[in-house]
Amino acid sequence: MKPLALLSLIALPAMPLLAQTPLPALRKNGAVTQLFVDGEPFVMLAGELHNSSASSAAYMRPVWQRLSALNLNTVIGTVSWELLEPEEGRFDYALVDAQILEARRRNMRLVLIWFASWKNATSTYAPLWVKTNTRRFPRVETKPRPDLASRLSGFFASQMPMPNLSVFGEETLAADARAFRALMRHIKEVDPQHTVIMMQVENEAGLLGDSRDRSKPAEAAWSRPVPPELMNYLIRNKASLLPELLEVWGARGFRTSGTWAEVFGGGNAGDEIFQAWHLGRYIGRVIEAGKAELPLPMYVNAWLGPQPGMEQPGQYPSGGPVARVMDVWRAAAPAADLFAPDIYVQDFKGTCALYARSGNPLFIPEMRAIAGNLFWGLGRHGAIGVSPFGIEDVPEGGELAGAYRVLGSMMPVIAKAQAGGKILPVLMEGGAPETAPLAGYQVRVVSSLARVRRDAGQAPPDPGKAGAPQAQESPFGPAPETRPYGLVIATAPDEFFVVGSGVMVTFAPGSPGPRIAEIGSIDEGRFENGRWVAGRRLNGDEGRIVLRGGSVGLLRVRLYRRD
Repeated sequence: MKPLALLSLIALPAMPLLAQTPLPALRKNGAVTQLFVDGEPFVMLAGELHNSSASSAAYMRPVWQRLSALNLNTVIGTVSWELLEPEEGRFDYALVDAQILEARRRNMRLVLIWFASWKNATSTYAPLWVKTNTRRFPRVETKPRPDLASRLSGFFASQMPMPNLSVFGEETLAADARAFRALMRHIKEVDPQHTVIMMQVENEAGLLGDSRDRSKPAEAAWSRPVPPELMNYLIRNKASLLPELLEVWGARGFRTSGTWAEVFGGGNAGDEIFQAWHLGRYIGRVIEAGKAELPLPMYVNAWLGPQPGMEQPGQYPSGGPVARVMDVWRAAAPAADLFAPDIYVQDFKGTCALYARSGNPLFIPEMRAIAGNLFWGLGRHGAIGVSPFGIEDVPEGGELAGAYRVLGSMMPVIAKAQAGGKILPVLMEGGAPETAPLAGYQVRVVSSLARVRRDAGQAPPDPGKAGAPQAQESPFGPAPETRPYGLVIATAPDEFFVVGSGVMVTFAPGSPGPRIAEIGSIDEGRFENGRWVAGRRLNGDEGRIVLRGGSVGLLRVRLYRRD
């Protein structure tokens, strides 16, 4: 007899049929791909919980109030396989239901992470009945690689060994997929209004300490020809492949058949492609199982690599969906909707650019709580969402909470500007002014921080240090923002909204017509229920487009042109 699932401890309120809404979906809309929720573009101003927070509904009760105070519209929570299926075939959905209920009460949306076969390149979230049966659920086998020692891998190290399941465990895959399918079936039953809008499947999967699995099944697969599914994908898409993969393949003469070593070489790069293919196939099948029940958008996230101190696969999780093997993952896991970077490196702009290539929608599920970065992601790359990690640690009255409050109120304006290509991001990492075209004007932005500090009797900042990293106990926690940042949004002819901190903006004609641009009006204000509510009309001494540092401001600017 098939074991029965445990009943949830929480009864979710029933919803009438009329309240059912279209499934969340990713759709091309103008210049970008956007996430549609309830049939409208939705940008996630999110925060990801610490890994263990959602494992206790009691622990989470005061946290939910804190999340409301931070002005989130989306929470990234977690579902642990070991707690969902503590005994094989018996499921307990109480913790899932608690997150859905609390988010629903606060008019928030949820993204849920499926912590199952991998979390930070280990398998600590697998149930005990999986961990203890290594014959049925085999482990990775590696060889000692002193050359792959990492300066950051120790952050995740333990004094005791940690389990790491092999991608070649067919029963492991089957068990993971069954559990994920059961989870998605349950969400479909209890959440017809789609509080849950996306799923992350596994977390920072890959292999640390070696560039590929060396177990007997892995060695047998390594010696066989590259699967035709991958070869056909590469041949068919050769003209559009990302340059990093094209370089590895080209170094062997663009062979169209052969073993992994013959096609991609026998070094770390070839190993990474081999591991990425098999890991992608595994996770892709888990995604397919879940989507068979409820086809929400689903993504896979990456521990970044290469990065300083982690230049080689194995120093970062080899085989994970890092930018340079996204094409391998597309071939291996076509059911995955996007590949998302967890960004803790200093080069935030460069990382966003790597993941916004070849049609991959940008979503940042983990980042440090630094306000300027979220403006860059939303403005430059039309990100569908941004999410600092460890959101419970972010100060309620801080700059990030203020940014979420202002941006959340004007989200329809931002989403429309993303689609229309009428949004200009500002993130000044040096002292030089920045100029860019927008809606028939040349927009010039300079830092207002120096003037603000002079007015307060403080020395101006050193431009060379404006974007310098702050000393931190952890590379993952909140940090004060020292850079000017913002968005300039064109909403109508000669009309702009300027939102951000520490910037001064001027406009000059950038299209045929009258040669001089002047300010018609500058209004402070806010959005309420999608409607602009004007505050002070700024003129005279205040008649400049200036947003002071330390908090997020919003101005509506009207211009006119004359000869």
